[in-house]
Amino acid sequence: MRISFILPYFSRRPVGGYRVVYEYANRLSKRGHHVTIIEPYAMPIKFKYPDARRLLGEIRDFILRPKSIPWHVIDKNVKLVFPAILGIDSVPPGDAIIATAWNTAEFVKSCPSSKGEKFYLIQHYETWSGPKQRVDATWKANMHKIFISRWLIDIANEMGINDYIHVPNAIDHCKYRLIVPIEKRDKVISMMYSPVYFKGSKVGIAALNKIKSEYENIDIVFFGVKRRPNEIPSWIKYVKDPDQTYLVEEIYNRSSIFICPSLIEGWPLPPAEAMACGCAVATTDCKGIRDYIDHMETGLISPVNDADKLANNISILLRNDELRIKLARAGRDRILSFNWERSTDMFERFLKSRIENNYDLVKQGNL
Repeated sequence: MRISFILPYFSRRPVGGYRVVYEYANRLSKRGHHVTIIEPYAMPIKFKYPDARRLLGEIRDFILRPKSIPWHVIDKNVKLVFPAILGIDSVPPGDAIIATAWNTAEFVKSCPSSKGEKFYLIQHYETWSGPKQRVDATWKANMHKIFISRWLIDIANEMGINDYIHVPNAIDHCKYRLIVPIEKRDKVISMMYSPVYFKGSKVGIAALNKIKSEYENIDIVFFGVKRRPNEIPSWIKYVKDPDQTYLVEEIYNRSSIFICPSLIEGWPLPPAEAMACGCAVATTDCKGIRDYIDHMETGLISPVNDADKLANNISILLRNDELRIKLARAGRDRILSFNWERSTDMFERFLKSRIENNYDLVKQGNL
């Protein structure tokens, strides 16, 4: 198959949703498909409230015009296209064209049939970045939907959408793996910091302030793609933009507890990565987390926006090492079932089924 993925903009820094697209692109390419990734420098609308620093970064990227993805290995046979502005001419003729965000779905919807059968990889309910009416319209558009989590499918069912498949995200277990034995870990807590409001970093910091008052000698480490922000207390170690080896070996595998304070997530990758590396996870009930964490079975869940209850769950894990070890082991066992080979099988079969169905209709003279 000739497959094109349309991303909303070029990203110099790691983005979870982009990582998912790159993983599929690499694996589909290795299976013999002809894959193209289109990452433009400009789209009609990206965010409700443009950030001046982000805009300057995009201008810099446009001037420098990178020709590769700086933070993720891309298979040599995947074609990368970085147009200044996304247009029809940016997309080669193909069998499948896949939108990856609401604004790219608006673009894909308008593409001619020569660009391929239209698909939509939905990783979030993106009303945080676009008007609800337009986001909903893309969900209802005549495209084959691929949802990464069950809570997104619940929304689709409420909208009356029926042409879809559930393909969960996955973890590369060759990369995210257990190195330091779970039972031998020190009391170290880690968290991904993000300035994006729905990532809930303020809630995480508030919870850890409470933990610090009770456990003075606790070690806490944050990581993120930006420079250290002022809101992070001085007693928290911050690692800017760690490479994958450092993240796996020095953060995830040195931590006994990983916390996820998000308000809402499609299918959060960092807690899953941390579980694969042996961390016990204390998380908020950010919806996407339910696909792989059950309270008191594979992790601890507290309500969103409640720093007190998140802190209480962290404290439980710090006080009860037996429970921490039990949850970490069960969590790792659970996340091992989410692998890219299985998800790529499902993804590939769905593309083929929809393309072949339409080819059959063409042969029958019905299209």
